[in-house]
Amino acid sequence: MTRHALRPRVTTAVVTLVLALAAALLGAGTGSPARADGGWWDPADRPGPDSQINVAGEPFRGTGPDGTVRGFVDAHNHLMSNEGFGGRIICGRTFSEKGAPEALKDCPEHYPDGSLALFENVTGGADGHHDPVGWPTFRDWPAHDSLSHQQNYYAWVERAWRGGQRILVNDLVTNGQLCALYPYKDRGCDEMESVRLQARETYRLQDHIDRMYGGAGKGWFRIVTDAGQAREVVARGKLAVVLGVETSEPFGCKQVLDVAQCDRDDIDRGLDELYDLGVRSMFLCHKFDNALCGVRFDEGTTGTAVNIGQFLSTGTFWTTQKCTGPQHDNPVGAAAPAEAAALLPEGVQVPSYDADARCNVRGLTGLGEYALRGMMKRNMMLEIDHMSVKAAGRALDILESEAYPGVISSHSWMDEQWTGRLYRLGGFVAQYAHSAEDFVEAGRRDAALRDAHGAGYAYGTDMNGVGGWPAPVGEDAPNAVRYPFRSADGGAVLDRQVTGERTWDLNTDGLAHNGLVPDWIEQMRLSGGQDVVDDLSRGAESYLGTWRATERHRPAADLAAGVPATASSSESNPFTDYGPARAVDRDRNTRWASDWSDDQWLRLDLGAVRTVDRVTLDWERAYARGYRVEVSADGADWRTVWSTTAGDGGLDTASFAAVPARYVRVHGTERGTKYGYSLHEVGVFGR
Repeated sequence: MTRHALRPRVTTAVVTLVLALAAALLGAGTGSPARADGGWWDPADRPGPDSQINVAGEPFRGTGPDGTVRGFVDAHNHLMSNEGFGGRIICGRTFSEKGAPEALKDCPEHYPDGSLALFENVTGGADGHHDPVGWPTFRDWPAHDSLSHQQNYYAWVERAWRGGQRILVNDLVTNGQLCALYPYKDRGCDEMESVRLQARETYRLQDHIDRMYGGAGKGWFRIVTDAGQAREVVARGKLAVVLGVETSEPFGCKQVLDVAQCDRDDIDRGLDELYDLGVRSMFLCHKFDNALCGVRFDEGTTGTAVNIGQFLSTGTFWTTQKCTGPQHDNPVGAAAPAEAAALLPEGVQVPSYDADARCNVRGLTGLGEYALRGMMKRNMMLEIDHMSVKAAGRALDILESEAYPGVISSHSWMDEQWTGRLYRLGGFVAQYAHSAEDFVEAGRRDAALRDAHGAGYAYGTDMNGVGGWPAPVGEDAPNAVRYPFRSADGGAVLDRQVTGERTWDLNTDGLAHNGLVPDWIEQMRLSGGQDVVDDLSRGAESYLGTWRATERHRPAADLAAGVPATASSSESNPFTDYGPARAVDRDRNTRWASDWSDDQWLRLDLGAVRTVDRVTLDWERAYARGYRVEVSADGADWRTVWSTTAGDGGLDTASFAAVPARYVRVHGTERGTKYGYSLHEVGVFGR
């Protein structure tokens, strides 16, 4: 017997808040069936009735002469988000043992006319009503502007694979506050419980597909836990699925009234658990400031709604400051809808914000740094999207100091001015699934940078992520797709996609579900973007390069640890020691501090001539605006190998061509404050 949740009374205020908050929290003719080829790619026992795939031809496989693989990467997808947020935000399931009629059902409260489909109605997917019937008619969903209906039915994912996709990152996603606010739910709101469930369901999907192909390991959907496995899967022409996590309170690390609700033990247990589940990439914060990091704001009225949600979850609103560099977070400060503001306690109002204060004051916290270093210890990849500029900058500083390549921007939520730093580390970048024209334009904008670093390109569809997807262009548009068409590699022929009685056409339906991704890529080509499509085909090799380098990373030996250190001066203090040895004692609670004048230096003796190529400097608040790194073999003749006149403190990494040196000197030329120079730690790396 199935029990349905009772329909509670829903106030206008709750509906209004959910309207803006929910969308932001997650993101913001009959076709002829293709011939069944009867090859290894066709299942022997597909459940029926089921969706058609409408693709003919063998999926490409193998490697190039140099061992490289090819294929597209969806770096940001949510296969199982229907299991998150209390189970009733995304309606319809990714798979069912009974086939499409059972999987592709609407949420029970959406019947009979969609009038109680609160999330759908307030996010603009309908005008207050929709036909809730999925299979077989699909009159109103899925659709490019329907944010509450399943877009990742397994057969649609299969079509994307047949069209050339070879890597998919399945981000396990939820938000406890949205779950708590939404009146319809059939499960609890604990974020980690939802992550566990979504991971289990992803493995069940793999088993489901394997059974169609005759047994374990025989299906095209392969969950992978290392880059070597993924390369093998792609080389065999199958889809490598990587697990990631995108939640607002990972490990329970929310904050309430600025007090962290987790500790280091929680973080270690959580990271170990996620790793054991197969998770290899994750976000440390998402939408709400938490105990790990501050977020990059949503803007406009959506941002205001998220800000209210943050207050309801944490007891604090966002706090802004003027940015210290060219990067910035999104602007905030739009007026709150009266109904949403009414949810706030009496006397509490959404703050007003200065237009020129566009950066979150919250960066990467001490616990956040611990979590990041814990990810590095486990050779996991950091998703930098959704981090505030201050948090992202500090995270990049730490990654650079360790020459750690495992950093990803998967769906256009990073300030694009960080892109160069990310590529220099060896990281990976994907763009959100915008319209074909916009995606081509974005691809061309960064093409020179990708070429300089040998990087491929990718998309993050954010399917089931409530972001909105490309609208139809019309059948007469210059870049309208002409069916049937050949896949980007030329080896497959794709016709209009058919599920039940419904035929989807990208020209008239837009990017309504995952199965239309190959059609969208064809539209890119027609938009004048063959170069971008070629770059996309290099995405699989590029992603695997970042992942493999992350796995292989080992912390370099610090040549400066505990070595003899001298300085031009040291600040005198009767209660503590600010001597030069404090900069190499590997204790961030101590520091060297100079006298209060510009021309000061700190010299390290490595004990013998070593090959040096990197120096890290962990500044106290008294930092150097101008300084140079000098090396010497004998302590008398000095050579400058790196310098800056634009230092901004924090954690600096000076990288340069490898040089022989016994002595390394940090020579300050201009102070950044009225004080002297002060360094917690100086590291020297090479061999």
